[in-house]
Amino acid sequence: MTDTTNTTSTSTQQVVTALVSNGVIFGVFISLFLLFRIKLKRIYEPKSSFQLINEEKRPEPLPKGLWQWVVPLLRKSDNFVIQQAGLDGYFFLRYLFIICAFCAFSLLYIFPILFAVNATNGEHETGLNQLAYTNVKDPKRYYAHVFISWAFYWSFLYIVYRELFFYTSMRQAVLASPRYAKKLSSRTVLFQTVPAQYLSETEFSKLFDGVKRVWIARGANNIEDLVNEREKMAMQLESASISYLKNAVTKVSKMRKKNPSTIIEDEISTYVPEKNRPHHAKNFWNKIIFRKTIDTISELKEELPKINKEIKELQDDHINGEPFNSVFVEFESQYQAQVAAQVTTFHAPLFMTPAYIGLEPKDVVWFNLRMFWWERLSREVGTIAVICALVILWAFPVAFVGLISNITYLTDKVHWLRFIYKLPNQLLGLLTSLAPTVALAVLMSFLPKIIRGMAVLQGSPSTQKVEHFTQNAYFAFQVVQVFLVTTITSAATSVVTQIVSEPTKAMELLATNLPKASNFYISYIILQGMSISSGALLQIVPLLIFYALGTILDGTPRKKYNRFINLSSMQWGTTYPVYTNLAVIVFSYSIISPIILLFCACGYFLLYVAYLYNLTYVFSEAPDARGINYPRALFQTLTGMYIGEICLLGLFVVGKGWGPIVLQVICICVSVILHLQLNHAFDDLMTLLPVDTMKPLDGKTDTPSFKNIYNVEKNDGKDGIKELPQFPIPKYQAKNPFNNPSDSKSGISDTTYPYMYDEALETPENNVIGVPLLADGDTVAIPPASFYTRFFKPHIYCSYKAVKSRLPEIYGLIDPNEVLDESELLHAYDFPAVGAECPSLWIPEDEYGFSKQIIRELESVVDISDRNAKIDTKGKITFTGVPPKKEGEEEEENDIFMNNIKEESDESMA
Repeated sequence: MTDTTNTTSTSTQQVVTALVSNGVIFGVFISLFLLFRIKLKRIYEPKSSFQLINEEKRPEPLPKGLWQWVVPLLRKSDNFVIQQAGLDGYFFLRYLFIICAFCAFSLLYIFPILFAVNATNGEHETGLNQLAYTNVKDPKRYYAHVFISWAFYWSFLYIVYRELFFYTSMRQAVLASPRYAKKLSSRTVLFQTVPAQYLSETEFSKLFDGVKRVWIARGANNIEDLVNEREKMAMQLESASISYLKNAVTKVSKMRKKNPSTIIEDEISTYVPEKNRPHHAKNFWNKIIFRKTIDTISELKEELPKINKEIKELQDDHINGEPFNSVFVEFESQYQAQVAAQVTTFHAPLFMTPAYIGLEPKDVVWFNLRMFWWERLSREVGTIAVICALVILWAFPVAFVGLISNITYLTDKVHWLRFIYKLPNQLLGLLTSLAPTVALAVLMSFLPKIIRGMAVLQGSPSTQKVEHFTQNAYFAFQVVQVFLVTTITSAATSVVTQIVSEPTKAMELLATNLPKASNFYISYIILQGMSISSGALLQIVPLLIFYALGTILDGTPRKKYNRFINLSSMQWGTTYPVYTNLAVIVFSYSIISPIILLFCACGYFLLYVAYLYNLTYVFSEAPDARGINYPRALFQTLTGMYIGEICLLGLFVVGKGWGPIVLQVICICVSVILHLQLNHAFDDLMTLLPVDTMKPLDGKTDTPSFKNIYNVEKNDGKDGIKELPQFPIPKYQAKNPFNNPSDSKSGISDTTYPYMYDEALETPENNVIGVPLLADGDTVAIPPASFYTRFFKPHIYCSYKAVKSRLPEIYGLIDPNEVLDESELLHAYDFPAVGAECPSLWIPEDEYGFSKQIIRELESVVDISDRNAKIDTKGKITFTGVPPKKEGEEEEENDIFMNNIKEESDESMA
């Protein structure tokens, strides 16, 4: 039999090694971040240092010192975070903080009780195993685990209830604010699987009241492919022209170096002969076998007009094309759109469904708007089958990782593995802790692209829906592969030699050794909390790409410009599941191995700080999902509760603790009932917008979300309803932080101000237009209260009325990115390919006039310019402004973009 002391010390060594190795990585990454942050503003503070986002969202820079920025960052208010990170970023940070705070609080009562119960008079385990359930010998002690599990799991169910209450209230306040209510997407509903009868603007308008516009997407089947091909050709011509220009400039530079008095002609062909012009092969066979190439510029100059003509003919005739069986409908207000999305529209099943509201035109997945009902069903079934197959197949390499983490237990039967004991303790610890966790992380990194592809194939109509599908599927992978398969194989490996000797005790041996697998996950949490958090701050990959690969790969002004202005953003579909699964692991082991709570609290706090910094000062907002990933993450976290409860029940059965078994069954039943009640209570509120947050208190007056289209007389003041004073919606103006009227208790900080705050008004709860809503009907002020009172009364302190004050001031203003021009609105939801134009080319200007000659050669074929970009005599390309546009627009945008760009940007552009 394997020596227990040896294996126990090895498992403890795993955790110590993981702590030390990840601590070193953490120290190195944080040190580099602290040094680079001060100098490399484009990577570490782009939002506050450059004009890369709207002025209204630019945060004040953090203090410049090494450590002085930490406290101001942690003191940022909710409305500051919402303004900088959006609703999705805010709720992701809230999720990290909730898990951190819950684990930190729980260990205060779990440690004193369970450590005493587990560590004394037990099975004589050593190291971390002495503090775990595996050391308990007397079944009577199981009662402590039962009652602690009641407190732990049911208190988290209360946290979920409270957070769902807060989320729905915040979502309602945001969607009812002028910023969202006035959005075109908030007033527009997408109906899919529309019957042929209603694929007509006139006929469809008969279905609903308040219809303003109807878009029925149409287009020839190959128009999108042709548009993509034209874009590819245009960019190829741009790159070839710049390569041609660069060759000429460098050739002249070499000539001048030899003879400074050389007279330079403005004829570019003088310096670059025909054979040295850019060439390419038309197809694979010409490139590999026949070695036949053609002049790129001449070829594309000839082909572009042909494809332009073909596309123009299809665009002009697109109205006669076969319509997609999906319809976008704009309503007069958000209220009418919400009503239309919620009612049953058609008499037959599977038609006019699903209906979506809030989809931005740029986020639509047009490929999925052509589906019939039978195609949708087959795609859904097919993608689920593929994902289930992937889950099963992926189990084999993941199981191997779990085996490696407990390889020391195999050495009694597999003798040739005993060589590992000759390794130094530190190296053995690396082999059994760091190597498996890194291998697991790498293995899981291949899945997101596959799952996103499945999401599109399944029929998701928008980027946000793709991410939501990905969140669900990737979470399933995480739980099954990262947790369950690894846990089972790890536990089985640790007792495989004992099972061979005593096969009748297999269940008992697995149950008693299951808690020991927690050490592997402690190592995994350390990896996430220390290496991943510090790596997120250092951003080693963006750093290398921007300063190293960018210099090599970006050979055109457009590529350099795009590299500089495009900020990273989060992909919620694959970000949430990693940390949700981590919480599932912690909840599963919280009673079995309570020490995991300490590592979880510390790890999540470090992750919270890292993501708080990145989301507010580095990342741009991802496509707006309106926070829908947050409640999904909360419900997914309950998976850990069920796994933990069922594991405890299994352990009690093996340990023959009959009383605890009955109590644990009660615990599971109560948990299921409470979970079902939460679903029933919040399902609709998480996806729909209530009427009382849209309609006015008098039932007649227009609000940001409601337009009176029913010719009902508006309030004349005779019905006893007192209207709040109206005032015009102001434009955004930067505030002086030293004039902030709020005190430190208000939760407001820096230059971000609460939405709807104005001392001149009697009640701060009214919206900026001044019309009270039905939801504002309760005029009783929310009284100040202690933390405990606020925590246990979410119906008051997490209500719609209470959370409205957390919204930033800008939520009372129209989004500056919102399309307001009527001519653009007419085609807002048209199939993009039917209005696509040939891209303009952007080449740099040189001092010899070569760029002007290239422009003269190509301007009859394509729009081309050398404004706002330069190439020096050494062939070094820089951009000095935005890509060329119409003269007036370009000058205004240039003034905004180039303002305050200092030495850092000059280095970046180079």
